[in-house]
Amino acid sequence: MKNFITYACLIFILSCSFTIHAQIPSSEKQYLLDFNKRTIGEQWQNKWDLQDDPSTWYGVEITDGHVTALKLYRNNLKGAIPEGISKLSHLKTLNLAFNIIEGKLTNDIFQLEELKEIRLEMNKLSGNLPQDYSKMKQLEELSVFNNLLQGTIPEGIGEMSNLKSLNLSSNYLEGSLPKSIEKLAKLERLELFGNKLAGAIEVDLGRLVNLKELILSYNKFEGDLPSGMATLSNLEFVQLQGNDFRSLNSLLRMQSSKLAVFDSDDEFLNMKFGSTDADRTRIVDTKYEDAKRN
Repeated sequence: MKNFITYACLIFILSCSFTIHAQIPSSEKQYLLDFNKRTIGEQWQNKWDLQDDPSTWYGVEITDGHVTALKLYRNNLKGAIPEGISKLSHLKTLNLAFNIIEGKLTNDIFQLEELKEIRLEMNKLSGNLPQDYSKMKQLEELSVFNNLLQGTIPEGIGEMSNLKSLNLSSNYLEGSLPKSIEKLAKLERLELFGNKLAGAIEVDLGRLVNLKELILSYNKFEGDLPSGMATLSNLEFVQLQGNDFRSLNSLLRMQSSKLAVFDSDDEFLNMKFGSTDADRTRIVDTKYEDAKRN
């Protein structure tokens, strides 16, 4: 009887151990192995022991037997993101910011229906932005600033109905601002600093009622700034300088009482809305925020 109880206890302990280190699906593990290989895992700052369970790997979060987060911020990743990331079908967070990742922005990232956060800033990604965002209904943050992305901002970007932060700054994007952006009703941050975007802004900015930060500086926008912008009562941070706007008169009746920073090429408006130190830029602020959030 005593031996039976001892045996039963041993089985229970082993079962608990198996539950704690339950295996993720082989397809998910294989993708992580491919990812490690393609991004030169042996040179990472925080390396994976590939003989150990994936639950112990740095930056990998597993919930209910599936990979739900891949957080490898500032970890000396090089090479390209391999195709097949859609195998991580339960992924909610992808943070590969501040690395040396090259190649194109793989389309299957935007097939991950549970993603809430994509952070790929400060890498060397090239090519165009994907066209299809129809499965990105949960996404709240898309940050790809300071890469080498080209082409236009696709109309499909307006399909991300839960998006709160869109940062495409410091790339080589061109063309006009797609009108579909006005459908992003939950958007709080729109950052497009330092691209080659041009033409008149046809977006009804007044529909972005939750907008707190609007960064359009150093592009080639022209014409009149949409009058709806003056109705945005939650604006805190605005940068418009370095464009060819014909007139900013629509902002004379700006309704926001929360403005902390306002920079434009109109000195009267800068004084009216209390512009801060001219050396301050959104990119510097973003780096600081990223360092705190890792």
